[in-house]
Amino acid sequence: MAEPALAPRLLDTLQDALQRAERPRPRAVARWPHAHWLAVGTVCLGAFLGQLTASVTSLVFPALEQRFDAGFAAVEWVSLSYLLVLVALLAPVGRLSDLVGRKTMYLGGFAVFAAASLGAGLAGSLAVLVACRAVQAVGGAMMQANSVALVARGVPERAMRTALGIQAAAQALGLALGPTLGGLLVTHASWRWAFWVNVPIGVLGILAGWFLLPRTFPDGRPARPARSVRSVRSVRSVRSKDAGGRFDLAGLLLLAGASTALLLALSAASGLPLPGWAVAALAVLAVLAAAGLVRQERRADRPIVPPGLVNTPGIRAGLVVALIGYLLLFCPLVLEPVVLAGRGVPAATAGVAITALPAAFALAATVGGGLLPRGWSDAVRCRAGALLAAAGLLVLAVLPAPGAGAAVGPLLAAGYGLGLLLPANNALVMRAIPAQSSAVGGGLVNMVRSLGTALGTALPVLAVHLAGAASGGRAVLLLLAAVAVLAARLSAR
Repeated sequence: MAEPALAPRLLDTLQDALQRAERPRPRAVARWPHAHWLAVGTVCLGAFLGQLTASVTSLVFPALEQRFDAGFAAVEWVSLSYLLVLVALLAPVGRLSDLVGRKTMYLGGFAVFAAASLGAGLAGSLAVLVACRAVQAVGGAMMQANSVALVARGVPERAMRTALGIQAAAQALGLALGPTLGGLLVTHASWRWAFWVNVPIGVLGILAGWFLLPRTFPDGRPARPARSVRSVRSVRSVRSKDAGGRFDLAGLLLLAGASTALLLALSAASGLPLPGWAVAALAVLAVLAAAGLVRQERRADRPIVPPGLVNTPGIRAGLVVALIGYLLLFCPLVLEPVVLAGRGVPAATAGVAITALPAAFALAATVGGGLLPRGWSDAVRCRAGALLAAAGLLVLAVLPAPGAGAAVGPLLAAGYGLGLLLPANNALVMRAIPAQSSAVGGGLVNMVRSLGTALGTALPVLAVHLAGAASGGRAVLLLLAAVAVLAARLSAR
């Protein structure tokens, strides 16, 4: 018999070393009956940081336009480059985390994010800043691909919905704090501090995760079963059946190509200086890449987006609802400042009014579910939340010309509805995903969340560019209300 090939043996050795490198929590922490809440708190740091940087960045766009002498459609890519890398990497990073350990990957994410944030604050050109944001997204993907899995597998079943609600509230807190913090930093310091503020939070996350997160492999053994093989063929056969399969590079490139082409087309239609034929070509490329991705994932041995997982009815519907939920959350955050500014509402007043949406989201995600009947299932909570969000968005759309005060009520209703919808929906999705695929499933949830966020950033800019703030804003809000009703329909699963 021939000896096993060197490359597979080295890969196995490296994988085992990375798995064993995860350090356990101190015994005092591990033995505490409520230690899982410390782990949830650590995950919330990453959730807070990811959403804080999303909402802070939008406040520095005017300063960046002035500093780099660039148009808004170009500066917008400071956000879109981050979101595109997230969409492309969340699923493959989730798969890699199943191999080397979720704790290892999560802590590495904090380190990459903090280092890239430092570089972004030092950037001397718009191109360098966009590149640093892309690297920042690599760290964000390492954190976000593992956040839901760390919560879902680290807390008792009875506490899962509460834990996911707390995580969602941390995200909402980052969203709500970002505009105020960004405005203060830009006004009293510099736009650079909008990125440097992430560095101390990242360092805190590394320290907290090191001591408070449990090991991914508690017994210290490899995740895959022990095996003895004597040929290259048998090594490859075993590796294709366990979690150690190779990445689907073609699927990754097609996913990145489809996402990039779509958002470039939307950005060009929103004012990015590209000729009309280029916009049409980008739209065609997005469709072809998406079709190629579907075909590739059906053929790949280890697909980035596993068809067997996505095609499960409950999971498929849940992922669509997650995408819709974050689209509904981010569209008003981008749209309403423009609409209110067009009606003469001061920026500070508009900011306070818009905070009603993420504040209500945080309230509902943490304690709001307790106001509902105790017998309601997560599916019923999803439907109720989606319909409440639809009502709030519809009222906001049909009001004749609401100022900041009149917009608060509908925004509160929409935010509260989304705070009921998203945690319950994520809990349903994670319960339907097998334990051995939890990180991949968490990556899928976060991938569609990032795609929803990207669309929620691009669509309002497109609508305002084509129809103006008033008419375009009303059309987007009516569309969002209809999409929320669709989410309620999909939640009946």
